[in-house]
Amino acid sequence: MNAVPFAMRTLRRQPARAALGILGIAAVGALLFDMLMLSRGLVLSMQDALDRGGFDIRVTATPSLPGTGPRIAAATATAAAMAALAEVDEAVALRFGEGRVITAPGAPPIAFALFGAEPSRRRPWTLVDGRDLLRRTDAPVGEMLVNETLARMLNVRPGGSITLRASCARLTEALPAVTVRVAGIARFPFDPVSQGTAAMNRLDFASACGRPADDEADIILAAVAPGSDTERARDAMARARPELAVATNAELVGRLEESGFSYFRQISTVLASVTAVFGLLLITVLLTVSVNQRLGTIAALRAIGFSRRRMMTDVVVESALMVGIGGVLAIPAGLLLAEWLDRILKRIPGIPAELHFFVFEPRALAVHVLVLVGTAIVAALYPIRLVARLPIAATLRNEVIS
Repeated sequence: MNAVPFAMRTLRRQPARAALGILGIAAVGALLFDMLMLSRGLVLSMQDALDRGGFDIRVTATPSLPGTGPRIAAATATAAAMAALAEVDEAVALRFGEGRVITAPGAPPIAFALFGAEPSRRRPWTLVDGRDLLRRTDAPVGEMLVNETLARMLNVRPGGSITLRASCARLTEALPAVTVRVAGIARFPFDPVSQGTAAMNRLDFASACGRPADDEADIILAAVAPGSDTERARDAMARARPELAVATNAELVGRLEESGFSYFRQISTVLASVTAVFGLLLITVLLTVSVNQRLGTIAALRAIGFSRRRMMTDVVVESALMVGIGGVLAIPAGLLLAEWLDRILKRIPGIPAELHFFVFEPRALAVHVLVLVGTAIVAALYPIRLVARLPIAATLRNEVIS
């Protein structure tokens, strides 16, 4: 009988111990798998969300995040100049602000995020109901899109109207109220679960803020032209306007990974290390108990001709079987646990609904397998040492006497 059937028979002889051991390894493996997915989950989720928006490059006045630094002046001309580059397919200027709606006298106003954007072929939102914004050049304040959260807050549907006070400055403003028509309901990227958001044409946005001639933008989004690549388009835009900060989606995510997301990488590394050590101790104890319970059997097998190497191989195969079965069970268990934990963490205020803390990637699975393989080998070292140094005659004599 070769080593694998022999090790399987050994596990079947004590089904309760084997089952508990495999379940313990599965639980440890699931936690380890989740920590590996957590380490880069937000980074991968952010990259995917940015790429799905259809824009590859972001331009700001400084390397700071949009809305925190100075604005881009002459935004219409700047966006047009960038869109005219051969490497760029389209460029859209955006302006961020805030809106407030008073629903009843004496009641606190409902505040929501408000931004203005020029309608384009690529929209920084996804239409859900109603129609999209129309391009306009001169008209009084007209229409807007709202997200589903704001539609529920204001109990409004496409075709309805909203009377709001807009604010485009970073200081509180006392502007007159304006009435706009709701053209449709849309989903906006990076919307927190409980935050209301609305979008207007940039000219409507400026008019609502009492500055019809305002031509500033917080950010310009650009899409790379077919046949060009992101780096070449970024370099062309930087040469055209060297005073502006031009960054690709990957560069923006890299900055966030080095600053805001490093905490999750650090905590996942610590928890993954602790989980791996716990799994190592668990498997070592299980194998050691199994070997100690079978010392008499091992000595008898050695006495009838089984080699030391064969018995040591049996211990390694037994460890591999337990870790292998537990590791396979850990993957679906880890995915289910990650989904549950992700829902809990996304309740944190300010977390965008489309971002995820736990994201599956092949690298996480590969590291998971390598860690389990290494754990199985290291955990078998001490039991192997017991088998290798087992005194055959003395063990058999003790078995007879006892």
